[in-house]
Amino acid sequence: MSSFSDHAITWQVFPLGALGAPTTNPLLEGGDIAPERTLADLVPWLDHALKLGTNAVLLGPIFQSFSHGYDTVDYFTIDSRLGSRADFDIFVAAAHQRGIRVILDGVFNHLGSRHPFLQELVNGPQAEHADFFQVNWEGWTAGELPSYHCFEGHTGLATLNHDNPRVQQYITDVMNYWLAAGADGWRLDAAYAMNPHTWSTIVPRVREKFPDVWIVGEVIHGDYAQMVLDSGWDSLTQYELWKSIWSSLNDQNFYELDWNLRRHSQWCATFLPLTFIGNHDVTRIATQLETIDDVGLAVAVLLTVPGIPSIYYGDELGFEGLKEERLGGDDAIRQSLPTDTRGATDSPQAARFWHWYASLIALRRQHPWLQRGLIDIEYLENTVIRYRVSDPNSEATLTVVLNCADEPIASDHAALANLGPAIAGQRDDGKLRAHAYLIA
Repeated sequence: MSSFSDHAITWQVFPLGALGAPTTNPLLEGGDIAPERTLADLVPWLDHALKLGTNAVLLGPIFQSFSHGYDTVDYFTIDSRLGSRADFDIFVAAAHQRGIRVILDGVFNHLGSRHPFLQELVNGPQAEHADFFQVNWEGWTAGELPSYHCFEGHTGLATLNHDNPRVQQYITDVMNYWLAAGADGWRLDAAYAMNPHTWSTIVPRVREKFPDVWIVGEVIHGDYAQMVLDSGWDSLTQYELWKSIWSSLNDQNFYELDWNLRRHSQWCATFLPLTFIGNHDVTRIATQLETIDDVGLAVAVLLTVPGIPSIYYGDELGFEGLKEERLGGDDAIRQSLPTDTRGATDSPQAARFWHWYASLIALRRQHPWLQRGLIDIEYLENTVIRYRVSDPNSEATLTVVLNCADEPIASDHAALANLGPAIAGQRDDGKLRAHAYLIA
């Protein structure tokens, strides 16, 4: 397992959105493009990420694609809307100079329907890359594309034939190419749609050349531990915990969080999941939660439980945005970053959110054992939960008490018994409707 897991906190950014790129690629529509902002323009935001307390940047898709980045047409070229290879090199060099690792988004379950490999299929089954896809040649007409399997019904996303050794080697070659170019790891998009055993062939080939590479699979649900074991990944996305955090707060039902913290703790005994309360595919946490104060509670959970926390760019500044299930429904959660980092935290909302995130990341940095801490639920009711996280290698502990009730809890409440002096986040009215009590 990569040692990166023991101290990683990532800042996830979606470059096409953050840099205000066009929604479709002019170059692939017969035009030209001279992007106003490139990957190099993200360099000042590395200082922002470092100040926040993160030490890795998880980049959304950056390879040549037609629209949202997940319809790749060239895995070896930087998307024209994001600049050039030179801009990538500038960004990576600047990140490494600051001690920040760079994780890339690899879309290897499928590729874009405009990819040359797929377009070759108009020539029939004898096309060089015909066996790269899952094709039904019945009724095919020469000069036209045959019927092919596509990802989740999207004809613009052609599913690769992962049983083909040539496809496995192609994926390996892409991963190794960008690792040699300076990347430090990979997020595997839509990994849940692939057989985990496919990666048991690819990952060892990658690790043979890059033993320190960190690999995280995008998984929604399932037997997390078994998938990591079968695939050879270091980590996967902890969607179950994400859902229980915001759902428990909105429903005032910490029994759901309790259930998932117990499951989460079991998984952390074998690997460290990538934990989050926001990413490029879900409604912003400031919009998802019905009570704005509860964002502080959600951040407290994220940064006090074991795992590898990931912060979605802008969440630490109070960005809002609703994901919708429609064409372009992700645009609202993939906003543009300001061209200048100065003043990013000046507004009252940004300052408030920054305090929640930065102070709790600082707490985690002071107690690095939290990354692999052991969770013990000590008190539970619908609106109050108390859990203790302990260092498996020492007597260090951190006790967390969360209250999501509409009213403050009394100082003699059972959940607060024997805590001693507390570090408590309070509402503007000073009442003890705590964001969290954190007792080291």
